[in-house]
Amino acid sequence: MSEGANLCAPGTPCWVSLMVHGLDRTEEFYRGLFGWDFEEGPRALGAHRLAHLDGGQVAAIGAMAPEHRLPVAWTPYLATDDADAATEQVRCCGGTVGVGPLDADAAGRKAICSDPAGAVFGLWQPRRHSPVERPVRPGTPAWNDLLVAEPALVAKFYELVFGYDVRSEGDTATLYVGGRPVASVRAADEETLRETGPRWTTHFEVADVDAAVARAVELGGRQVREPHETAAGRLAEVADVEGARFMLVHSPR
Repeated sequence: MSEGANLCAPGTPCWVSLMVHGLDRTEEFYRGLFGWDFEEGPRALGAHRLAHLDGGQVAAIGAMAPEHRLPVAWTPYLATDDADAATEQVRCCGGTVGVGPLDADAAGRKAICSDPAGAVFGLWQPRRHSPVERPVRPGTPAWNDLLVAEPALVAKFYELVFGYDVRSEGDTATLYVGGRPVASVRAADEETLRETGPRWTTHFEVADVDAAVARAVELGGRQVREPHETAAGRLAEVADVEGARFMLVHSPR
């Protein structure tokens, strides 16, 4: 990954990744929706492209092998100081390591894992950390939450692996790093779990949720959940041209 992906503290979701069947079509969708620019990523990781906005990396999109018919979904990469030690902790706490750890050229070391509920996430060990944090702005990831049947039990897994301070309220557990909320684990209804399974969901900031939904549909995506007001701001859920779901949010400032 590029140097821009290193601006995160351990435990923080520092970038998101998407594996698709059609790179060109997916690039066109997100360029049209968020204004992202793309460049080819390191060859060591296979065919993939790095998405940039105003000079900073915001995401990576890779090509899935043709024979793989896996669900297409956004995956957050959680920062760690030691990817090898973190993968061992994942196994010890009931998770699964699917890929890695392996080197991503000179930028860092990565692994792809799943938690005890089956939700997929990545581990990212950057070569160096920076205290600078890029502000959330339209076109960038603003939040990640995890939809599972039993939030308290799954949040405990992430607490043990990453050292989060977990604060639960109702059916939501919020994960904190250094006193700052970085992600949440929420209860999903049976219909959602039956349709998509346990999964991480990325929220992307936009200037106008309703206009962004209309633009996503125009580009070949679809509306999953119509725009609505929440305590976190105005939200809507959409799916891209390959069916990957994500949230559009306009947060109050």
